[in-house]
Amino acid sequence: MIERVRAVLITPDGSMLAIRRDKPGRSPYWVLPGGHVEPRDQDREAALRREIGEEIAGVPDIISLLYIMDSEQKNERQFFYLARISSWSFADRTGPEFREPGRGTYQLERIQLTAGPLKAIDLKPEPVAELLKDVVASGRDLFALPDLRRTGRTWPS
Repeated sequence: MIERVRAVLITPDGSMLAIRRDKPGRSPYWVLPGGHVEPRDQDREAALRREIGEEIAGVPDIISLLYIMDSEQKNERQFFYLARISSWSFADRTGPEFREPGRGTYQLERIQLTAGPLKAIDLKPEPVAELLKDVVASGRDLFALPDLRRTGRTWPS
């Protein structure tokens, strides 16, 4: 099974970092920074740190595991973490995907974690977008959600 890791990266001002993808023939959409877990990675969190380093030249402070999503069609499991990040440089990214022709463009954006800005973007995958929208709409604190590393459950349960 392919494993991917992604992060809801919270900046010091409380916004979230997301990557806007513009591909030919497709409407813009946003994804959370992250990528594949590779055999050389010590564990998923090491993979996430590597990916964040490659994609935005930043170092995340991983707080919790928010969500796990399986896709049987793709033989894939994605792990979504919540992390704080204090510095980054999209100009210093090194990920191989940024050099591949035909992949479209990537733009790092700060998204305010309020109902309006979250509804205004097409954040993928949809279950994670809905989780974020629900938490924000209910006034709950993302950092108070269960850490799935400790509970062993999936969210929401």
